[in-house]
Amino acid sequence: AEVVADEAAQRGFRQLGLVGTRWLVDSSVYPDTLAARGLSCVRPDAAQRDAIDRIIMDELVAGVLRAQSVERFQQVFARMKAAGCDAVILGCTEIPLLMNDSNSPLPTLDSTRLLSRAALRRAMQ
Repeated sequence: AEVVADEAAQRGFRQLGLVGTRWLVDSSVYPDTLAARGLSCVRPDAAQRDAIDRIIMDELVAGVLRAQSVERFQQVFARMKAAGCDAVILGCTEIPLLMNDSNSPLPTLDSTRLLSRAALRRAMQ
């Protein structure tokens, strides 16, 4: 979460949406880490959390990619944008199989990609 929060701050984002499994979204990992940097976090409502968790666990983990699932994520992201978010954290390794900057109404922060880049930079030091 620290790497994502640092990237968000560097890019000037102030309020971030968070999507991922129910466990991640219900946890305080991202909200606490973002708050420590003066950033805020918006989580999906209960129905959205259920839908996202189902898509991740029942579809993406099994390699199933559905257009209606892309649309569902886009709806959630659009609601986050309307709530004042200026970016969204893709907090699960499978979400980038469906969502990225090209089909999202908000800039995306791919937590897996950001962590991988940070690990590579550290390994190269």
